Amino acid sequence: MRLLAFLGLFLSLALAAPEEVAREAVARWLKGELSPRLEEVLKAPPEEAPKLLERYALFPPPPKGLSVNLEGAKVEGSRVAFPAALGEEVGEVVVVLEGERVRRVFFRPEGLGLPAYLLTPLAGWGFVLLSLFWTLLLFQTSPFRAWLLEALALVRAHKGLYLFTNLFLYGLFALGALLAYGMPELARAMQVLFAGALEAIGLEKALGQGLPVLAGVIFYWNFSQGLFLTGLVPALFLGLPVLLLNALRYFAFGFALSPALLGGAFLLHLPTLLLELQAYILVTFGGLLLLAKTARGEGYGKGLRALLLSFYLGAYFLLLAAWYEAWEVGLL
Repeated sequence: MRLLAFLGLFLSLALAAPEEVAREAVARWLKGELSPRLEEVLKAPPEEAPKLLERYALFPPPPKGLSVNLEGAKVEGSRVAFPAALGEEVGEVVVVLEGERVRRVFFRPEGLGLPAYLLTPLAGWGFVLLSLFWTLLLFQTSPFRAWLLEALALVRAHKGLYLFTNLFLYGLFALGALLAYGMPELARAMQVLFAGALEAIGLEKALGQGLPVLAGVIFYWNFSQGLFLTGLVPALFLGLPVLLLNALRYFAFGFALSPALLGGAFLLHLPTLLLELQAYILVTFGGLLLLAKTARGEGYGKGLRALLLSFYLGAYFLLLAAWYEAWEVGLL
């Protein structure tokens, strides 16, 4: 019955204005007519689970207590946004349209989106200058070069641990990519889930703003959310939390970004994967060094310095990856 109501929405609104289509979609979304419940997804038989997971990613259930101002529609291209509030937290409900078809509905809290200043030409030029000066200082006598050399010396001195971290995490990525060949529909649903998370933060707003702005936004997100928040912070707790977190992350990445789904585009995307994943490998390696040095009695302080040096090297890998990925997105 839910599927019939879902299809009926598109047929009944085929000739309506974008804001009317969006308004009706939000009304039905709030009633739970568009979103499968999480229990349905988890209990679904294998043949139905991929489609339910994809619908769950495209139409995540509205948070309880969410209120939406359906009269305050703001149309921006293929997106229609309505002011919304969840208790004291304000935000917007976004409806993404493809022509007159509703493709996605989700709630975006105000704090989840990208800072507005990152989407300005000034921020783009700032990232250009950061990239140039950072790279230039690596070839000059400077603290930046000294930290780089010390980080590389750490890798050489602990090459066994570094090799283990690479084999373990890249191996999980490869395992996920191979499994996607046997479960392409589920892998595609996982890909939609990841894409939905990126769309929820407003990454699409950086498209069309120019290469420097897009590269800066990519670096900001990967650095703040990937390398720092889910990399350095858990690594501070003696390494094991970041190892477990990245083990799950690499397997999921491999499953969603498998050649089974990307086809020939996988080769074009491979440099991005190698650079970004290497950055997260480096902070994981640093966390394990922190654990090893603390366990051997060398002190938490020495282990922390090793972690911070690995984090620094990983950040530069992310900078390189951001420029390549921005070029890649523009090309595709």
